[in-house]
Formats: sequence, structure tokens, C-alpha cells
Amino acid sequence: MKFGKIRKSFVRVFGGDILTENFIISNMRFFVVLLIIIFVFISHRYTYLQKMSEIEKLQRELKDAKYESLTISSTLTESSRQTEIEKLIFQYGLEIKISNEPIYYIKK
Repeated sequence: MKFGKIRKSFVRVFGGDILTENFIISNMRFFVVLLIIIFVFISHRYTYLQKMSEIEKLQRELKDAKYESLTISSTLTESSRQTEIEKLIFQYGLEIKISNEPIYYIKK
């Protein structure tokens, strides 16, 4: 008895008979709006996940750029020290001498 009732309900739902009932037909606008809302939520979540993935990628690139900038700054600071400049002058054989006298500023 129960099996027959379940089978009739199953056939009614998957056979399409349920779509012709008054309840479904009278509330068709509600179901269409509900379906549209479901699609909007799904697409919104998909867009959100894409944006989060892009943000994470950009954050990694920013971190890499910061490290690269720090490395370049460190190299520049090291190579602009007076001892490094003196080594380069001596290495290239330039006849530049370092003055031991203080710098004089000319005022107008």
C-alpha cells in the first residue's frame, strides 16, 4: 500500500503532472522569481571567488615586488658607500684623490 502511494507520487512528480496543478500554475511568478534569485546568488558567489583569487594573486605579486625593491635598495646603499667608491676608483685606475679638507659652500 505504501509502496504504491510512493510510486504514484514519484510518477506524478517526474512525469510532469505536478506542473499542471493549480498550485504550481497560480504561483508560477513566485517560482520564476525564486529561480532568478537562485541564479543571481550562484553567479555572485562565482564572481566573488574569482575576485578573491585575483586579490590573492596581486598580493603575492606585491610582496614579491616589495622584496625585490628592498634587495635593490640594499645593493644601491652598499655600492654607494665611500669605501666601495674608493675600491672602484682604485680598480679602474682613475687618478682621483679624496680630499681631507672640508667642503666650502659659496653663498650669493
